[in-house]
Amino acid sequence: MVSAEKSSASRRPPSTTVVLAGDEPTAAALISAAVEIMAVHGYHGTSVRNIAAAAGTSSAILYHHFSSKHDLLTTILDRGMDVLIAATEEALDAAGDDPADRLTAIVGAHVRVHLSSQRESLLGNSELRSLQPVARALIVTKRDVQQRIFERVVRDGVRRGVFHTRFPEDAARVVTSACTAVAAWYHPDGSLDGDAIVERYCATALDAVGYRP
Repeated sequence: MVSAEKSSASRRPPSTTVVLAGDEPTAAALISAAVEIMAVHGYHGTSVRNIAAAAGTSSAILYHHFSSKHDLLTTILDRGMDVLIAATEEALDAAGDDPADRLTAIVGAHVRVHLSSQRESLLGNSELRSLQPVARALIVTKRDVQQRIFERVVRDGVRRGVFHTRFPEDAARVVTSACTAVAAWYHPDGSLDGDAIVERYCATALDAVGYRP
């Protein structure tokens, strides 16, 4: 006979990149369940009861950890941006001084995060509209932080005569938009693995900014 604990564990949804190591286990299960269900049914198509059931707990327990379904969505989107910014900044710090290396480093980081966070990316792009104004402003501010990293790298490459785009900010937006969109079409069983996709996106980004060695 399967124990209640094992049965509950078997119902737990797959983990997510927005669960942190220090999260209380039930809170982590609720976050994972919310990511899984909202990515399929959308924020408005998902109920607190749906999330709690998928996490193997109750609505009352959900409200012990999160004040509302909106609070849960905000947590997911906020942490998703933190993961992206941290990965990008770390890649940039390790890239050295060459503008092309700096651009390909942040492109690689941005693409890899979206390859490993497809559901989270979907929610970030489709459910920002579901956030209340204060929460939406928080996520938009963090998106701007990420975008400014790309803009600084591209402008620096132009200033140093390595990138030749006439429109650095526009080129940077094109690059980040393309990198984000990888989450919408990538399939782990597809013909390209993550490394090949990163390589192609890095080459495309250098073309977009008019890179000339």
